[in-house]
Amino acid sequence: MQNSRRQFIANASMALAGSALMPNSLFAASKSNLVLGIQLYSVRDDMKKDPLGTLKQLAAMGYKNVEHANYIDRKFYGYSAKEFVKLLNDLGMKMPSGHTVMGRNHWDESKKEFTDAWKYTIEDAAICGQKFVISPWLDETLRKTYDGLLAYMDVFNKSGELCKKSGMKFGYHNHNFEFSSVLNGEKVFDIMIKHTDPNLVAQQLDTGNMYGVGGRALDIVKAYPGRFELMHVKDEIASTVKGEMNDGYDSTVLGTGVVGVKAIIDEGKKSGGTTHFIIEQESYQDLTPLESVKRDLAIMKKWGY
Repeated sequence: MQNSRRQFIANASMALAGSALMPNSLFAASKSNLVLGIQLYSVRDDMKKDPLGTLKQLAAMGYKNVEHANYIDRKFYGYSAKEFVKLLNDLGMKMPSGHTVMGRNHWDESKKEFTDAWKYTIEDAAICGQKFVISPWLDETLRKTYDGLLAYMDVFNKSGELCKKSGMKFGYHNHNFEFSSVLNGEKVFDIMIKHTDPNLVAQQLDTGNMYGVGGRALDIVKAYPGRFELMHVKDEIASTVKGEMNDGYDSTVLGTGVVGVKAIIDEGKKSGGTTHFIIEQESYQDLTPLESVKRDLAIMKKWGY
C-alpha cells in the first residue's frame, strides 16, 4: 500500500473514532440485501460421503446460499471450480463466501508477493462467484509477537488488494484465541481489527466461538460499528468434555443455548454492517447434522431472516 503503516494506523484510528459518532442507520442492513446461508462444515461428514446428495437435501430445506470449507488441490469437495458452481446453479444455490486458510505457504516474504497457491485460491473463488475469500485461522507462529502480528496484518491488507482486483474482498473468521491471547497489553482480536483496512478486509464474527473464554459477541459488535459484514450464527451450551474450542462449550441448535444469538444478529444488522448471516453448528447432541441445520434454518426464519 502507498501509505506507511503509521499513516494507515492514524487514518484507521480516526475512522473508528468517527464511526462511534455515526448513526446506526448508516450501517443498518435492509431485509432485501440480507444473505442467509450455511457453512458446509456443519454437515462435513455428509459432504465427504455424498456432496451432491447433501446439497440437494440442503436445497430442499430452503437453503439458497452455502459457504465452503473444503478447497484442496484446486477442487471444492472433489469438483473443479467450474463444475462446483454449475452443480450449485443447477440446485438454485449460490456460494457468496468460502473458507480457505491463508498461511505461511501462501506468502513469499523474500519476494513480497503471494505464491501461486494463494493466487489460484482467489482465481477459483472468483469462478465460483464468491464475494468473500475468508481465512478461518491464523497460525500460532504468525501471532507470537506484537510486531510479527502487525507484519502479517500487512499481508492481510495485501490479500484484500489482490481479492479486490477480482471483485471480491478478503476476510477473517475468529476462533477463541483472539480473545484470550494478549500482546503488548491488547487482545489479539483488537490488534487485528485496528490494523486491517476495513475497505480491504472483512470480519466474519463467529457469535459462539469466543464464549468460553469470556468474549461476548454483542459487546464486540457494539464496540466496532460497521466492521462485521459477515457473521457465523452459532449458539453454545456447556460441554461434558473439553468442547469444540477446548474451553468447555459446544455449539447447539440456535436459540437453545446461552449465547443470546438473536440479540447479536439483530445488532449486527442494525449497527454492525452485517449482511451475510451464515449458520454453523459443529456439535449436535441427540440430533443428526442435517436435522440440526434444518432446525437452525427454521429458527432464523422465525426470527425474520
